[in-house]
Amino acid sequence: MTATNTLAQYRSVAILCKELFSRKAQDYGTSWRVLRTISIVDQIYIKAWRIRQIQETGFQKISDSIESEFIGIVNYGIIALIQLQETDNENIEWSATEANRKYEAQAKKIEALMLQKNHDYGEAWRDMSQQSFVDLILVKLMRIKQILTNDGQTQVSEGMDANFEDIVNYALFALIKIEEGKANTV
Repeated sequence: MTATNTLAQYRSVAILCKELFSRKAQDYGTSWRVLRTISIVDQIYIKAWRIRQIQETGFQKISDSIESEFIGIVNYGIIALIQLQETDNENIEWSATEANRKYEAQAKKIEALMLQKNHDYGEAWRDMSQQSFVDLILVKLMRIKQILTNDGQTQVSEGMDANFEDIVNYALFALIKIEEGKANTV
């Protein structure tokens, strides 16, 4: 695959995530603004752990797909990044337009990071399994929990924002691979 194709695929799955975020912003407003970082971590954890359980057992009782769980991980990861930047915790109600603007700003930063890392790592993610993406997401969540235990401080490691950015990119890569799998079965 070329980097150009990767960028097109990346943007295609990112649009799916943003469209769902936008529709939910219309339905629920910005109720997610009340979530603290640990609550967002737990929401992502629940989704990643459910994917892992389905991967390991091959069985699920509710109809939400693995794909929808990865979309949720992307959106909660971006919500976390928005929340980390916001210092005004009093003004929790934003218009859907404002929420979308903040979402898009974070999404652009994450895409730029993906392009940099993808260049340096030579698209190694293409050889990774969906299981690895889930495991890496869970590791990043555990790191964020430890950073929170350390009052948000790190000595030599990346901060919470870098971990959330990686989580979003892992989930987007998983979504690309899911889309490729659909295309290969047609």
